[in-house]
Amino acid sequence: MHQDTHPHTYDYVVIGGGTAGSVIAARLTENPDVTVAVIEGGPSDVGRDDVLTLRRWMGLLGGELDYDYPTTEQPRGNSHIRHSRARVLGGCSSHNTLIAFKPLPSDWDEWEASGAKGWGSVPMEAYYARLKNNIVPVDEKDRNAIARDFVDAALNTLDVPRVEGFNKKPFNDGVGFFDLAYHPENNKRSSASVAYLHPVMDERPNLHVFLETWAHKLELDGTRAEGVHVRTKDGEELLVRARREVLLCAGAVDSPRLLLHSGVGPRADLEALGIPVAHDLPGVGENLLDHPESVIVWETNGPIPENSAMDSDAGLFVRRDPEHAGPDLMFHFYQIPFTDNPERLGYRRPAHGVSMTPNIPKPKSRGRLFLTSADPSVKPALDFRYFTDDDDYDGRTLVDGIRIAREIAKTEPLAGWLKREVCPGPDITGDEELSEYARKVAHTVYHPAGTCRMGAPDDPLAVVDPELRIRGLDGIRIADASVFPTMTAVNPMIGVLMVGEKAADLVGAAHASGGAA
Repeated sequence: MHQDTHPHTYDYVVIGGGTAGSVIAARLTENPDVTVAVIEGGPSDVGRDDVLTLRRWMGLLGGELDYDYPTTEQPRGNSHIRHSRARVLGGCSSHNTLIAFKPLPSDWDEWEASGAKGWGSVPMEAYYARLKNNIVPVDEKDRNAIARDFVDAALNTLDVPRVEGFNKKPFNDGVGFFDLAYHPENNKRSSASVAYLHPVMDERPNLHVFLETWAHKLELDGTRAEGVHVRTKDGEELLVRARREVLLCAGAVDSPRLLLHSGVGPRADLEALGIPVAHDLPGVGENLLDHPESVIVWETNGPIPENSAMDSDAGLFVRRDPEHAGPDLMFHFYQIPFTDNPERLGYRRPAHGVSMTPNIPKPKSRGRLFLTSADPSVKPALDFRYFTDDDDYDGRTLVDGIRIAREIAKTEPLAGWLKREVCPGPDITGDEELSEYARKVAHTVYHPAGTCRMGAPDDPLAVVDPELRIRGLDGIRIADASVFPTMTAVNPMIGVLMVGEKAADLVGAAHASGGAA
């Protein structure tokens, strides 16, 4: 074939060395006869304590390893939210809190019902067992006394079970310490890069990791993806070619962004920016999902003990509607006063404090991602359309959450720690006032998803089919959070790792049968 004379040619090109990309690269290179290039925009995480130490996660937000995407004006929400996306090997699993929830059976079954055939809870269960990450409950030594007392106060307030190990069996409600993908003995991450790439990067000559190399346009020959145009950290322009398949794993922001800049997306949007249309695919950038959450903050009667895994180690799930599949309200419990957003409204951060963050597991609002320029270096626009669902389910969920949080705060053994409610403050009690506060200070838990959603092969707004192949193109699949048809009720990282494991299976099966995508 003509392309094999090209200097940068591999069997597979993985775009994005993040949560799913790390899994896929490691799995495909288990076969020594297969060559894989990984294109990662950021540096390595090897030897970087600022990345590898879990409790230092907040220091990464907005820093040099953050792509830091702004959001568009949000008339019913908070327009100041910045979406962190990690620019480092391991992707967001090198950047986040590593809360590790296997998606609930109802999450997978909802995917299958929406057209993702073969992705139901029964077949997907096997992929959890394959994960190489060290997934363990928060260690006893990391269980802060106030977090323990939050768990007990929630038990004393609500009719929910205590959960030890949220991944042991499916749940609709419960309170307890999270499972985390970490090594408790030294507080080091068990991220996708640590678990999948570090053990093999120096041992497999068939694995080629391009670091600080930015992918900006796909190489298409008609409908076939031949490779990707990249720029190295030295400014050199290269074309990295794939003999078999390109695997797009750049995440829910950068996967659709790369497609759009390559002329794959809604025709009218591309034409309006003067981008030549390679393939009219209207769903690219649509169905932008997130887990919005609000915050209620208390000042404590003094300092909190120092021990913690990552300062948000426990949580609560509630099912208000008994007909709902799985929980419909979640809380993270922060052992810090999380006042970044309330401070814009005039609230002051207390010297010592804690927070509860009511979160919407299954939000109804849907946003979209779109380009504002044909220049690939200009960040895309992220319009989450927070709190725009027709019956205000999302907004009402947060109001319910603040009311429940207040009941827990009044209950021992947590109540004894708390001096006063700082924000929204005890005088804010009406539904309208609470809703306005909750929406204006809402933040993200950094779970963007859905922008290249999977669906049935005849679904006009699906971007990929259930084999993760881009509809209408050959030789390219997407595997990352962008393919989520709907949001998982739980934190999605493990779901992304499982997408990576299943993608590696799909790719392997396609090659074994003599075909490609």
